[in-house]
Amino acid sequence: MAVVVRFTNEGFTPDQYEQVKTKLEEAGAGTPPGRLYHVCFGDPNNLRVSDIWDSKESFERFGETLRPILEEVGVTNSNLEFFDVHNIIVGESAASATS
Repeated sequence: MAVVVRFTNEGFTPDQYEQVKTKLEEAGAGTPPGRLYHVCFGDPNNLRVSDIWDSKESFERFGETLRPILEEVGVTNSNLEFFDVHNIIVGESAASATS
């Protein structure tokens, strides 16, 4: 079953986010299997991340790579929330959205 994973960490900055993205790419995990959607949003001094995964197990496998990278860039007080997905509707422009 698909899940929404919501990540919050007080003071998560754009610099930290970019470092995490770079390190994930270097580790071969920039586009991990099972992640359907990823969005980073919010106040630039307090970013949040939400992903939709095909299963909690897929996210947990990814987490084995993600956790040490978060610690390396100083992100240590993360809060993760998991929600079962009831429905996903993909809009026409979803394929053209960029990061």
